[in-house]
Amino acid sequence: MGHKTPSLDELELIVRLRQFGSLSACADSMGVSAAYISKRLAQIESRLGLKLFHRTTRHLSPTEVGETVLEWGQRVLDSAQDLLDAVSAERLMPRGLLRVCSSSGYGRARVAPALSQLVKTYPELQVQFELLDRRVDLLTEGFHLDIRVGEATEPDLMSRQIARNQRILCASPNYLRKAPSIEKLLDLQHHDCLVIRERDQQPGRWVLAGPNGEETVRVQGPLSSNNGEAVRQWILDGHGIGLRSVWDVAPLLRSRKLVRVLPAYSQEANVYAVYPSRLGSSARLRVCVEFLTHYLSS
Repeated sequence: MGHKTPSLDELELIVRLRQFGSLSACADSMGVSAAYISKRLAQIESRLGLKLFHRTTRHLSPTEVGETVLEWGQRVLDSAQDLLDAVSAERLMPRGLLRVCSSSGYGRARVAPALSQLVKTYPELQVQFELLDRRVDLLTEGFHLDIRVGEATEPDLMSRQIARNQRILCASPNYLRKAPSIEKLLDLQHHDCLVIRERDQQPGRWVLAGPNGEETVRVQGPLSSNNGEAVRQWILDGHGIGLRSVWDVAPLLRSRKLVRVLPAYSQEANVYAVYPSRLGSSARLRVCVEFLTHYLSS
């Protein structure tokens, strides 16, 4: 049987199935039965002559050809929405679904409140927001926008700085009273340092800019985590020195619950919007990036 071109409705269903990962979860999101979704998927696969998903009782995972169909299907759906944006007389009122991701710490503290205001401003816009502490493949995973600390390194993506930020060294006054003095960066090797695996960081290796340019120091300590909120609490509890973003610890520095260590040193960690398509081609994406730039930079 020759392969036929899937319709937009069929593409929307299989993309939704990949996003939810199971027949029942997808069915719940659409207000229909799992049996109906199963039948629709079987009909689509039969008509296309392709097996798109591996099925278990609880989970769906794309086949190799399914991954290809999903990747291109997401592009087709995005292009269809962008076409509507382009010909609409109301381009300043974006509509449709926007899938956004960010890291758990920054995403929860800063991006989530911004998206809350975004959908109040543009009520026809739907936002699906996911917190992921790993590098995200926007094209394969179907995301339109990644708000990340650090610029995009992938050659097929574009990025725009939307907020300035830097990481600084800090500790609790209680820890500093008991710890050896700190006069230069290499002194950190004699201290308990609380290491976190950031998206763009190599754990146990801190690179900071200071009076002598960029310097590197190897650090270690009794506690490490992939979660910034846990590390911030450990710093407050007096377990050691941490390298944290200014947006995360500024209130604690003002209240003197934390003290900045080696204030001449910092690490650039600006915030970027990363996306796979040009801003001019999508009203949803353009308006969202402009809104986040204004919200987060303030």
